[in-house]
Amino acid sequence: MTSDVPALDQPELTQLQATIAELKAEIAQLQAQKAQLLEDLPRVLQESLSTYEQRKQDLQDQITVLQRKLERIQQEMKTTYAGVSQDIAVRVQGFRDYLVGSLQDLVTSVEKLPLLPAPPPPPEAPPKPPETPPLAEEIFADYREKITQLLERYRTMPDYYGPAWKLRRTFEKVHSDRVADWFFKLAGRGAVPSMGTRLQNVLVAAAATSVLRVLYGNKVRLLVLATSPERLGEWRRGLQDCLGIGRDAFGPDRGVTLFEDAEPLVDKGEKMRQENLMPFVIVDESEEFIAVEMLKFPLLMCFARDRNAKPAFRDFDF
Repeated sequence: MTSDVPALDQPELTQLQATIAELKAEIAQLQAQKAQLLEDLPRVLQESLSTYEQRKQDLQDQITVLQRKLERIQQEMKTTYAGVSQDIAVRVQGFRDYLVGSLQDLVTSVEKLPLLPAPPPPPEAPPKPPETPPLAEEIFADYREKITQLLERYRTMPDYYGPAWKLRRTFEKVHSDRVADWFFKLAGRGAVPSMGTRLQNVLVAAAATSVLRVLYGNKVRLLVLATSPERLGEWRRGLQDCLGIGRDAFGPDRGVTLFEDAEPLVDKGEKMRQENLMPFVIVDESEEFIAVEMLKFPLLMCFARDRNAKPAFRDFDF
């Protein structure tokens, strides 16, 4: 019986055998590559893992450095915001005492000036005994307990989301002492040692404003003097932040008025007094001159910066 498979001639057989050999060689090559990949895979995985571990460690080191920087910055902010060192307080104490004494002496001298000749008293009328001016500690004596309670509340229970005109910022004992001295020792009119930064001074002034607002309501109006738009900008932002007030609280007939010159401030303050309002004059520590006319206002807070600097008083023509 004959087979149906055709017989292959020699050239075709040779070609098929060559093709088979090539396929076997290719298979062997692929198997070798597979073996090489299987052999290299653990090493590649280990290298990739090491690379990721190194990157993870680098990121962790960077996070640690940033956390330390954050803690240092927070500590510096807390230290700066909590108050200045005792050394700064000692340096400004002398200037404060000098300025307070000079202001009080000047007030006494001005009050004694005879503006008009006094008419002769009737012969039958006995002369009236001179009235004794109240001592500084007596001015706010009736409110001492209330003021002390408010300052203690600001210090121990800060209300960061309270109503407008109520102190909203962290308030330390050094700030409380400044405000208490201004009320009870200076009777609400005199020089307060600068806290070293304008932000700290704004906090002290804001605390005094908050207390006055509790005592006298919206009759209290702030008149801030700082002869520079940049400084006035800092006062505006600081008061907004510390008292929770908006930009609508600033303006000639609003709660806060900012001045670069003393003359319009005195003029505006006098008009407020005629309207039965209570102007509270705040003088920035950068001011070199103090207008004598400001002494007529019962609420005056001047921030004293340099204990060796002598206060300069200047008169203005109105």
